Amino acid sequence: MSKSLVIVESPAKAKTIEKYLGKGFEVRASVGHIMDLPKNDIGVELKNRTFEPELIVSPGKEKVVDQLKKLGLKADEIFLAPDPDREGEAIAYHLALQLGTTAKERKKIRRVTFNEITKKAVQEAFKHARDVDQNLVDAQQTRRVLDRLVGYQVSPLLWDKVRRGLSAGRVQTVAVRLIVEREREISGFKPVEYWTLDALLHAEKQADKSFKAKFIGIDGEPARVPSGQDKEGKDQFISNALPDKATVDAVLAALEKASWSLVSVQAREQQRRPLPPFITSQLQRDASTKLGFNVRRTMGVAQRLYEGIDLGAEGTTGLITYMRTDSPRVAPDAIQGAREWVAKQLGTKYLPETPNQYKGKKDAQDAHEAIRPTDPARTPESIARYLSDEQLKLYTLIWRRFVASQMTPAIFDVTTAKIAAVSKTDGKTYDFRVSGSVLRFDGFLKIYEVSEEKKDDDDESANKLPNLDGVKALTLDGLEKEQKFTQPPPRYNEASLVKELEERGIGRPSTYASIINTIQDREYVVKHGGSRGRFYPTEIGVVVCDLLVKNFPYIFDTKYTAKLEEELDDIEEGKEKWTDLLNGFYDHFEDELKDADKKMEDIKRMEIMTDEKCELCGSPLVLKWGKFGTFFSCSAYNKKDKNSCTFTKENTAAKPDMNTPEAQEAGESEEYCENCGRVMVLRRGPFGMFMSCPGYSEDPPCKTIRKLTQKQQQKPPVPTGEDCPLCGKPLVLRQGQYGEFVSCSGYPKCKYVKQNLIEGMKCPKCGTGDLAERKARRGNIFWGCTNYPKCDFTSNNKPVPEPCPECGSTYLVEKTLKSGIYLECPNKKKSAEDEAPKKKGKGAAKVAAPDASVNCTYSKRIGDAPPPPTVETHGPVVEKGGKKELQPA
Repeated sequence: MSKSLVIVESPAKAKTIEKYLGKGFEVRASVGHIMDLPKNDIGVELKNRTFEPELIVSPGKEKVVDQLKKLGLKADEIFLAPDPDREGEAIAYHLALQLGTTAKERKKIRRVTFNEITKKAVQEAFKHARDVDQNLVDAQQTRRVLDRLVGYQVSPLLWDKVRRGLSAGRVQTVAVRLIVEREREISGFKPVEYWTLDALLHAEKQADKSFKAKFIGIDGEPARVPSGQDKEGKDQFISNALPDKATVDAVLAALEKASWSLVSVQAREQQRRPLPPFITSQLQRDASTKLGFNVRRTMGVAQRLYEGIDLGAEGTTGLITYMRTDSPRVAPDAIQGAREWVAKQLGTKYLPETPNQYKGKKDAQDAHEAIRPTDPARTPESIARYLSDEQLKLYTLIWRRFVASQMTPAIFDVTTAKIAAVSKTDGKTYDFRVSGSVLRFDGFLKIYEVSEEKKDDDDESANKLPNLDGVKALTLDGLEKEQKFTQPPPRYNEASLVKELEERGIGRPSTYASIINTIQDREYVVKHGGSRGRFYPTEIGVVVCDLLVKNFPYIFDTKYTAKLEEELDDIEEGKEKWTDLLNGFYDHFEDELKDADKKMEDIKRMEIMTDEKCELCGSPLVLKWGKFGTFFSCSAYNKKDKNSCTFTKENTAAKPDMNTPEAQEAGESEEYCENCGRVMVLRRGPFGMFMSCPGYSEDPPCKTIRKLTQKQQQKPPVPTGEDCPLCGKPLVLRQGQYGEFVSCSGYPKCKYVKQNLIEGMKCPKCGTGDLAERKARRGNIFWGCTNYPKCDFTSNNKPVPEPCPECGSTYLVEKTLKSGIYLECPNKKKSAEDEAPKKKGKGAAKVAAPDASVNCTYSKRIGDAPPPPTVETHGPVVEKGGKKELQPA
């Protein structure tokens, strides 16, 4: 019996495919790429301009390659089945290089691709095995060489001029450029004032059915306010608006005496057509908007759905088609499956007469189908028990979008009414308008909710109008004016950045996730606000971006980057040779590289004198470049003189990421160091922004810091009137992480902290330490030895310095039960009246165990139990983590 070896890139994919192929096939995984360019060298031939890559087996993959070679020698046929894209084709090519070292071995190597991992698709793919597509390989190899040339020849410049370890990416730099340019748009934005005016009206005999109409102009001339120019220099206007309060007041005065009438009512039908099935960028955007998934999470979950999920008796099955695509094209049998489900479950009124067809963009590769369920009849509800929460959410989104794409449009009845107010004061006609829409037939909206873009101020589609048939005169109930200001463009989030990259033609479906991950990993941008957060450029991101764009204007131009993507598509289609593209690129790149080496600004050694003065000695401050960006340093500092001024401060103006909501909130109110009482300052470290004591670098240092996400100390220390027993300085009351405490005002030189000690009692375990009240991380009070960690004695109940009259124990404990307060022997076993035992977490204190050899029964009631907490004593009940808790009043 012949034996065939099948190689895929993922173990999960291997497990699914092996089930479909049967006994004659052995399926193994390469676990990603097995060959790459060397890390310690550029690995591209430049001397003769052949650009031939020097491929080596990836470090750590030697055992995998050896094992595959051994299996390949025993196999009669070798099928290479990585993903059906450029990356997958490159993996197949590298496998063929390693396994096909002779002509005989090369003959038995074949390539198979499938868009979905189902039994039918996989078996059909093996009937149409082919050779490795060299054009696809060349396209991927060209991208890899382009990225290597830029990365390995530009990065050393950044190491020399800015900071060692920086990296320059060909496409990533352009993505950072978009974010930096948007930040500059926001910082340079000048808001324009404008006013809107609404009239509250009702028809005769319909006083209870008032509606709101929007002012739109005077005597047929539209009201609009100039708002600058767009990027192309065209004038922009705000429609249905007035420029200032004086103009609004003049209109209001004219409308005080005006006759209101209904000029016309126009009713029309409006259709909202279903959206096409998902392509990669649209899936990433919708998953971000609707599910809160970032791009990395979306693609990771989609990969698992594609490779296969165990569905019990049905076995492991791929649930969606390949998730890296830019085409909305769908196979006819999948369309038929969706139409059958719609007709059966929803009825023929939701089914269009002919299947809906969708066209992709002009520059789409159209290599794969749209992202869709492999079987439309497999509803999310039918497989929910087999999926994790995130898998179910994403599958539901994909399934609903695909099925909805083969449904009828939604139909709305839209009514627009034009209203005239003729002023008796100046005789002018003031025009108003109101629109409203009502859903008549839900169509595809029955199963798919469309994400609404942010509506304009003049959007009135949500209004519901009363019946205005036969109405002529209207009565004014009131006028509402509102002052507004134009807003800057929003910062990019992951969804909007993917959309911008797609619209500009930068990157491809398989690269969006890696672009976004890379610019964050390199700390060129930071994201604030969770999974839906916005991108802020860091100072290092701004500096690197400006240097590269200034010194490489052609290579890092957005249009040229998009043009390269089109040329890579041409290579894939066999229209252009890969060496021709690289020769054209390198001509420009080599010239710019030589100029940059001579002209690039040396940021690392920058020293700029400023007008600001040192807060310690009054000398001028110098702007320098340090490990975390620019900072101000005293010009009197001398490295050789230990007594010279060492004052420094953060240059917050040059750090856009210090303008995040968290950082702004931290700077709005004074925050005090919980140890020394000084006002905390905002700093930037290797892990982002944090609040720090200004004495952090002093000798001795006060190293109090707080993450921006932690609770802040907003009360200054309060003197208690006592003196420190160690140094004589005043004691102060401070707020700490675990509540209030009293310590020396001389901290950090004096580290005395006043403790609540039990008078007249030493630790029963070590005999030398005192017993002090402590507070655990969870907030519970316990008592412990002051010699900790040498002595680990602790007690959850307060020790009392009285001997036990029964067993002679050196102390008793004060215990609060439901029936009252008791003095008990620590050797007494717990009774049913004791409090229910609590689960111990990491922060719980370890309680000293009683003497197991002694069983004492001593117990004496000394008082009543405290009353249960009430609203008066503990404040209102709020829900926290699903549980109701009383808050301190």
